[in-house]
Amino acid sequence: MTQQVTHPMVKFQRQVHSLVESKIIKPNDSLWKIALLYGDEWSYWKKELLEFGFTMQDPIGDLLAVEAWDEE
Repeated sequence: MTQQVTHPMVKFQRQVHSLVESKIIKPNDSLWKIALLYGDEWSYWKKELLEFGFTMQDPIGDLLAVEAWDEE
């Protein structure tokens, strides 16, 4: 039996989706708005987002649209 490890960005994406569903943020808000909610953890997530080619001005909807977080 093989256990699949969930990529950290999948967990982050789910958390952000939950924030959108709760109407705390909107899909058309910029990614930088998440920084206000993540506090000390934000530097880690910002670094991850930048490594995947996101900018802090990209809409949150772009993050939610990612189907696979493959690192090459």
